[in-house]
Amino acid sequence: MKRGILLLVVVAAGVAWFLALPPRARTLAVDGSVAPRPVRGVFHVHTDRSDGTGSVEDVAAAAARAGLRFVVLTDHGDATRAPLRPRYVQDVLVVDAVEISTSGGHLVALGMPAAPYPLGGEARDVVDDVERLGGMAIAAHPGSERAELRWTAWDAPIDGLEWLNADSEWRDESAWTLARALVTYPGRRPESIAAMLDRPEAPLRRWDALTRRRRVVGVLGADAHARIGLRTLGEPYDNTARLHVPSYEQTFRAFSIVLPDLVLSGRDAEADTDAVVSAIRGGRVYSVIDAVASPGSMSFTARGPSGPVAAGEAVPITSPVPLRVDVRGAPDARIELLKNGTTVAEGQGGALDHLTDEPGVYRAEVYLAGAPGTPPVPWIVSNPIYVGVNLTDTPAVAPRARPSDTALLYENGPARDWRIENSPQAQGALDVVPGVAGGTQILMRYAIGGAASASPYAALVMPAGPELSRYDRLMFTARADRAMRVSIQLRVPGGTLGERWQRSVYVDTEERALTVYFDDLTPVGVTSQRRPRLAAVDSILFVVDRVNTALGTGGQIWIDSVRYGR
Repeated sequence: MKRGILLLVVVAAGVAWFLALPPRARTLAVDGSVAPRPVRGVFHVHTDRSDGTGSVEDVAAAAARAGLRFVVLTDHGDATRAPLRPRYVQDVLVVDAVEISTSGGHLVALGMPAAPYPLGGEARDVVDDVERLGGMAIAAHPGSERAELRWTAWDAPIDGLEWLNADSEWRDESAWTLARALVTYPGRRPESIAAMLDRPEAPLRRWDALTRRRRVVGVLGADAHARIGLRTLGEPYDNTARLHVPSYEQTFRAFSIVLPDLVLSGRDAEADTDAVVSAIRGGRVYSVIDAVASPGSMSFTARGPSGPVAAGEAVPITSPVPLRVDVRGAPDARIELLKNGTTVAEGQGGALDHLTDEPGVYRAEVYLAGAPGTPPVPWIVSNPIYVGVNLTDTPAVAPRARPSDTALLYENGPARDWRIENSPQAQGALDVVPGVAGGTQILMRYAIGGAASASPYAALVMPAGPELSRYDRLMFTARADRAMRVSIQLRVPGGTLGERWQRSVYVDTEERALTVYFDDLTPVGVTSQRRPRLAAVDSILFVVDRVNTALGTGGQIWIDSVRYGR
């Protein structure tokens, strides 16, 4: 009797498990004679160099087993580590990028060399640094439920964003859904990963809004760590009890990005890396949920007066512009064409044609029946074609008017009432020295040491003076013995260090004229109000700290021609 009951329980459990399995991914019949085949890869992968579990070689081997041609690594860091030299591992191209933590969320920097100083702090400043270094700045997991991960600095001129991030998608699921995915994972691994996906409405809306002002590339971020926490269910950052699932290989079988017009040599890794980065930067990329169906293959083009135009490019309107979406291997696909985020055409089948004379930003989403999520996650998402949109006329930051009134604070002569402040782990010194073109300049010498947890700093402090409240900006010239960032801070007395608001500036070895607008300042830590009350400010600080200066380093900064303006 007991054996019979046990058998019934086992059978019932097996039936329940089978019924709980997500639908199996469709394998599509695609004409193999079409050449070249699209280059598939994966974006946003962590290795054991940060919070992943496998080596670079492990990741490449997993990508090879999943049939990918390239992998973009995004280990956490401050960008001072030199990127790995491009190479092929098991016929998979390894492209090294970095994920940087900023005050406005995490940012992936792609296609740049090592930074000369740590990148961090204000998101807008990190984006500026990445651009200066020739990189592409991509906002990571903008839809994350975790505030410290979610990108919020939408005023920063990012080059791209993750319209879907796999790490973000499970965070709004119930514990039951997560447990179910964990139980069904051994049976249908990529499908169990995809079962937690929905259409990421907020990131897609944000992307559509940004592309109406400037070119912004959308990519799918796998955010692969090859581990989940058990104490905090699903959390890959949990370092206590964890499982090494989902594996790199199964994540790579669930998601991919595709570079449709690219041909890789398979031999010249540096040239191939340049080609991959250029394709992503140019928006010549689309994203596929392979756990829904594979291989996902699409073409999105327009025809302009000079010939075909691909996704990521712009086309003028000299006559009605034909747009065409082609989907291979899925005759039952539902295709949506969106203009500025709103569906303007829809079709069932392998192709959609649309003729338009309306300026706008057009992109395509492709759906298959049975896709997971409420609303369902799109199977394929293209990048936009910019129809009749002049992208050069929409700068991210509008220029400010030249000052009509200024107040001189320092130019030649002694630096009266200027002084140095520093933490116990740092040193600073102030001198007045001859200027390059005559006269004198203020020289600050600094050295930053100690532990990062002690927040060491050295600061050149200038009295604000009663006239500050009549002006809206601080202007000065500066140079340093090495490229660096300096935090300009306004301080109101109170407590140990007072309440402070800051804006950092880039200082180079060549003298530069710099301006800090007071309405651009942001709080340092907790302040009583979002903006400083200028009449209460008693000092202005030029601060060197561990945010943008490596511990154990020192240097010199020259300051001159200090003025207020309005």
